[in-house]
Amino acid sequence: MTDFTVNNTLEAQTLEWIATQQSVMVQNLWTLASINSGSYNVEGVNKVADTLALWSKVLDCELEYIPMPPHEVVDDFGNRNQKPLGQALRLFKRPQAPTQVFLCAHMDTVFPIDHPFQTITQLDEDTINGPGVADLKGGIVVMLKALEAFERSSLQEKLGWEILFNPDEEIGSPSSSALFGNIAKRHHLGLIYEPSFADGNLAGARKGSGNFAVVTKGKAAHAGREHHIGRNALRVMADFTSALDDLNGQQQGITINPGFIQGGGAVNIVPDTCTMRFNIRIEHSKQQAWCEAQIAIILATINAKDGITIELHGGFGRAPKVLSPANETLCKLVQSCGESLGLALEFLPTGGCCDGNNLAAAGLPNIDTLGVQGGKIHSSDEYMVLSSLTTRSQLSALILLRLAQSNDLAWLKREGMESMPC
Repeated sequence: MTDFTVNNTLEAQTLEWIATQQSVMVQNLWTLASINSGSYNVEGVNKVADTLALWSKVLDCELEYIPMPPHEVVDDFGNRNQKPLGQALRLFKRPQAPTQVFLCAHMDTVFPIDHPFQTITQLDEDTINGPGVADLKGGIVVMLKALEAFERSSLQEKLGWEILFNPDEEIGSPSSSALFGNIAKRHHLGLIYEPSFADGNLAGARKGSGNFAVVTKGKAAHAGREHHIGRNALRVMADFTSALDDLNGQQQGITINPGFIQGGGAVNIVPDTCTMRFNIRIEHSKQQAWCEAQIAIILATINAKDGITIELHGGFGRAPKVLSPANETLCKLVQSCGESLGLALEFLPTGGCCDGNNLAAAGLPNIDTLGVQGGKIHSSDEYMVLSSLTTRSQLSALILLRLAQSNDLAWLKREGMESMPC
């Protein structure tokens, strides 16, 4: 890996300035986390976007709102519905600079507008509990403060950047992921602000993921008088679920989780509709074809039955993230920056997915857990460590400074990079 030319005075001044911004960052975090932005709460997600657009004025950058197409979902009764999504927000500056960095953070959370978990609680002097404080609103605050610090430095002209705040990551980025292919073509690397692990370490390789819904249709009939002419959709779904779950353990690294089932009603009626949702995680891209083939066999067997239909919806939305040589070198850079801050950072594999999967699939090396330190995400016990706002902002600022100072980024040079549309 290249030895970076270090400007100790510049770096020290930048780190010291960030340390003075802790109270501002805490206040900004409170503002964001107080806005409900469940993925389908369009008004709330757009309010977050407007807040970030206002805050971006300090960066003196260009700004663009990007409408997102609706997300098709299958409801609990097997009907297809179009769910509107909030807008994405894109910020960018110096698209012609020699080094181009993409930064990404999502504005949505897993907590809908009617969820009981809506308030922020101070657990102790350095820990808060609240919806999205770690995943990912703390990360947004970290990212923006690191960029503000970088923009105060004398190195700003050497590095251009683009941010995407997307509205749909918590549901798999079904609409915003279409943007990542072109984004990857015009940047050298990506920095994503998902929370770190609870112990402060970062994610390395990630499993791929698919989300599916399956709908069985049978025939309703009176459970007493004409049970024999009915076709029970619940029984068919039970057969499918059992066969699907039996695929677990047949290939190392594949996990299949049936997670939701809805069907039937009055017990004197043979149920004619049932819906089930499931998730699949895979370690390698080749495993996707195996899963799809096995599921196709199960579906064909069930569809051959008289009076029964079964239909599959959804698919694999995120390929596994396998660390390329460029990504491994980027990890070393981040570890080196961490060492300068007294942080011994390790990169650990995880079964979780994020937009880092999408960027890696598009060929862009990236670090995807540069946000705050916290844990118990996706639950009402979600927490984050307040002091990590400063340390993680300092980490990102150091990454940007050292990228801008480097005389040799050959390990990041990628063929066919395109200019950013302005």
